[in-house]
Amino acid sequence: MTDKEALVIGIGNPWRGDDGIGHAVVDALADTPDLATAKSHGEPAELMELWQGHDPVILVDAIVTGAAPGTLHRLDAREPLPRGARYSSHGIGLAEAVELARSLDELPDTLIVHGIEPARLEDGAGLSPEIRDSLARVVSRITSDLAEAVSGSRGTP
Repeated sequence: MTDKEALVIGIGNPWRGDDGIGHAVVDALADTPDLATAKSHGEPAELMELWQGHDPVILVDAIVTGAAPGTLHRLDAREPLPRGARYSSHGIGLAEAVELARSLDELPDTLIVHGIEPARLEDGAGLSPEIRDSLARVVSRITSDLAEAVSGSRGTP
């Protein structure tokens, strides 16, 4: 780890139902000390530009795997992301964006993806009740990841 600032990027489209969960998480974390936040629609070049100079980086997005709505997924991007899952409703999938960044040697040292299984991705504002109920759990897990990354950078066990 380095002394770079931590960053959480919320990915998605808040006008497509639960695809807005990434942006909602960033809103919930916006006032966290020593944490940068950003919102994105998931375009690879934009993501790579956003995470430049940051470590750790946490991406938050809707992920469709067939699990129950509100299920939380945590993936470490040091390994290739599963391609069978559908990450949100973006033109290029998040897995492909991460692999493109990997091939260009543009990945941060620590890149974690928190995916939330959506209940609905239809046009229209607003998160489903299942996703609203998972918001606090996602924020708690991200806060834990950040604390672990910071303690790891200080060399504590």
